[in-house]
Amino acid sequence: MWQYFMPTKVLLSQKVVEQSKELLRTFGKNALIVTGKTSSRLNGSLNDVENALKSIDIEYHIYDKIEENPTFEQIRAAVGECKDQSFDFVIGVGGGSPLDSAKAIAVLLRNPSLRVEDLYEGSKYNSSLPIIAIPTTSGTGSEVTQYSVLTDDMGFKRGFSHEKIFPVLALIDPVYTLSMSTSLTRSTGLDALCHAVEGFLSKRATPISDLYAVEAMRLIRDNLPVALKEPENYKAREAMAYASTLAGMVISQTSTTLAHVLGYPLSTFKGIRHGDATAAFLGSIVSGAQSEIPEKVDLVRRIFGEIDEFITSAGLSIKVQIADDELERWIKKAISANHMRWTRGKFTEDLIRELYERVRAN
Repeated sequence: MWQYFMPTKVLLSQKVVEQSKELLRTFGKNALIVTGKTSSRLNGSLNDVENALKSIDIEYHIYDKIEENPTFEQIRAAVGECKDQSFDFVIGVGGGSPLDSAKAIAVLLRNPSLRVEDLYEGSKYNSSLPIIAIPTTSGTGSEVTQYSVLTDDMGFKRGFSHEKIFPVLALIDPVYTLSMSTSLTRSTGLDALCHAVEGFLSKRATPISDLYAVEAMRLIRDNLPVALKEPENYKAREAMAYASTLAGMVISQTSTTLAHVLGYPLSTFKGIRHGDATAAFLGSIVSGAQSEIPEKVDLVRRIFGEIDEFITSAGLSIKVQIADDELERWIKKAISANHMRWTRGKFTEDLIRELYERVRAN
């Protein structure tokens, strides 16, 4: 048996925020905008949102203190600042960090007795303020998923999932991605690649998710190299925005696999961007699936050749200092992760140690 559920209304076009302002009116009269300090201002997305809300007489408050890899403490601070205002809905503007933060904040504002830690116990809540997602990068797919990833008080990334944090509306304007740097284009593009490939090879893959995954992989193969070489190429940026959303739809059905878990410590403790950190381990996921689903692995290889070669051609090279005690903590965290349940192949402690050694500086 398989199922498909993705309740987000998705609109993708230039000037989509302006074109959709009457939709925004249906969510209420007072909006909380969750974003970071700079990028949403530089790429024009925040200005577009403000203008749209003003034109339809919706009041709003901007919370712009979200940082990369948002922490429990940052979410607590946001809720503390915003809890006394009667918001009708939340708009997340930015990359994965603002979108994931918007989801957490929307639940906590709707359920004021909850703590951040309670987000990970889905039985404790069954409602959220409506969430509108406006992505300004092409990679996380958070605009179409029921996932949010936060960094806990011990410094580890932890994702929570709940049907109620699916955004009700995703507004995707590829123009916002034209100003992304080369390194951010690569990282977010590789994140989308990981979502597509991991979802395609996951034990939870379905016929529908496979359709999306294959299309996303082909779009990324053809357009990520172009976006890296020609950052102002709108067609390539549009295709990558589409691929990112498709790949997000994939993991909304399949979840991610061990590559994400292995990459989390590199992001949290070593400052490696999430997509780069995850892509460093994607080849092992492909190799691990070979014995169980060779026909799917063959298709991935027909699209990309050797996946690690495609990733390297995008400019990725990671070497970081990893202390022995860090390494052992990371291995134990990985081997006990839920993601192992959906990952094909046999990943032992020794193999995980070997994978980390590949990115360990001498």
